[in-house]
Amino acid sequence: MAHRTRTHDVSTQPQSPDGQRPSGRQVAVRALLALVLLYLFLVAVGVLEDGIAQMGEGFGDAVLEGVSHPISGLFAGVLATILVQSSSVTTSTIVGLVATGVVPVETAVPMVMGANIGTTVTNTIVTMVSMRRRDEFRQVVAAATMHDLFNFLAVLVLLPLELLTGFLSSAARWLAGVVADTGITGVEATSPLAMATDPANAAVETVLSALVPAGAGLGTVMLVLGILALYVTIRYLSKNMRAVIAGPLQEKANRSVGRAGGLVGIAVGTVAAILVVSSSIVTVTLLPLVAAGALTVRNAYPITLGANLGTTVTALLAALATGQPEGLVIALVHVLFNVTAVTLIYPLPRIRYLPVRLAEGLGALAARRRWVVPVYTGGVFVALPVAAVAAG
Repeated sequence: MAHRTRTHDVSTQPQSPDGQRPSGRQVAVRALLALVLLYLFLVAVGVLEDGIAQMGEGFGDAVLEGVSHPISGLFAGVLATILVQSSSVTTSTIVGLVATGVVPVETAVPMVMGANIGTTVTNTIVTMVSMRRRDEFRQVVAAATMHDLFNFLAVLVLLPLELLTGFLSSAARWLAGVVADTGITGVEATSPLAMATDPANAAVETVLSALVPAGAGLGTVMLVLGILALYVTIRYLSKNMRAVIAGPLQEKANRSVGRAGGLVGIAVGTVAAILVVSSSIVTVTLLPLVAAGALTVRNAYPITLGANLGTTVTALLAALATGQPEGLVIALVHVLFNVTAVTLIYPLPRIRYLPVRLAEGLGALAARRRWVVPVYTGGVFVALPVAAVAAG
């Protein structure tokens, strides 16, 4: 009996890549290294996003201003968010256009839905650094694209209802009136994570801007550097995390997350997105966890939905701070769209995991045909929006 107990104790400890059980000190060192790599990973994501924003600088407003059709507005929201790499910036721009009468609220509502989709592109780009590791690539593609696919499903259901009934804009106007009567004010939210990573991102941009002219050239260099940095950090981050939590401990962690339930996951994602003032940072941070096996795709799903909800708080607080009625209406449309989508889709067992199943299918296809992800990203996030905006 004693022999069986010792064997069980040994088997539940993390194993290093060479099969040897690491000491407590080695685990602590690897955990610290994982934190450092996670910080560098987030800096790399910031460099990547800044590079894309440099390449699209000045185009975001123009994309939104020239739109009059709701469907074109949807894709204009997608494209503008990709160009500026921030759904909050896109939403703020939309607020300004509505306030000045350039864009009516009815056209702005699909734009906000498009901004919700556009913010997911960073996740999909990050998956490409795992292309050479087939199993890991399959998992991270599924984890990244389930966010896209949930938002696509939400738009497919809610946009036709909004165009037919105007229920989102009507409800937002009513709520804006209620909030205005209470005298509640907001604040400009600041991300503590951004405060930690922004100096490093600014330093990288300062060094590169001394060597490369600002604009598309600087954006391209930052984009390439960001992808290279992501490749290195996500590779060694997932490797170190596997060493820390490998084996039965990894299974136990996933079981614990699964037992906590989807509502807990949604709450965690919501709070995390509020604290870091970004849904994309929360969801992109899940990718190395999935790559390392610390989190299954299905356990990451409710956290992703929570991040979708949490990011709406930032725009809402900012709209309350400005005191603009139109801004408050648009911010409330953003909130209502995400809350309604989660409320309609997640409680229904038959469709709850439809985005996950589709994402897992896309991940399996991408593992066999690695060109699928670049084609999917370019087609869905660039070619289709550009064509729709040009047509509208």
